[in-house]
Amino acid sequence: MNFNKKKFKNVLHYIISECGLKSNVGKTVIFKLLYFSDFNFFELYEKSLTNESYRKLPRGPAPIHFDIAITELENEEKIEVKTKKLPLGRVMYNYISLKEPSSDLTLEEVSVIDEVISELSGMNASQISEYSHGDMPWRATEDGEIIDYGFVFYRDPQYVKRVYDESN
Repeated sequence: MNFNKKKFKNVLHYIISECGLKSNVGKTVIFKLLYFSDFNFFELYEKSLTNESYRKLPRGPAPIHFDIAITELENEEKIEVKTKKLPLGRVMYNYISLKEPSSDLTLEEVSVIDEVISELSGMNASQISEYSHGDMPWRATEDGEIIDYGFVFYRDPQYVKRVYDESN
């Protein structure tokens, strides 16, 4: 799969525009919203939304091109990144959309992303990380390795998005 940077940036900007102002939505939550948007889309349509690669990290799946995309969106003056100091020396990154995101996403793509945002954007970083740890693609991957999209077809029922016809 060839990474589609333009599509990834558009999906990222769309997610930021829809929920970046929520106080609980920082880098970790954005990572998981991207992951579930990509992997749910793959389960439903058997093709990737952005062709992004996600690495299995201790706090859950992480997109490998995130920092590049954020820097480009900042340089294009489409988003602003703010930081807030947290206890124990941690930092929370907040992302603010400064412009309307590109409208080149299809209705199917927006529908999947909107469902992910609706279901998961209310979670904080710890909650969404824990939730991502239950998804089969993350569970089936070795630490530090790239997560295989194909594992979505082995998801446990609470993660399944596709309705399968069992009459055949």
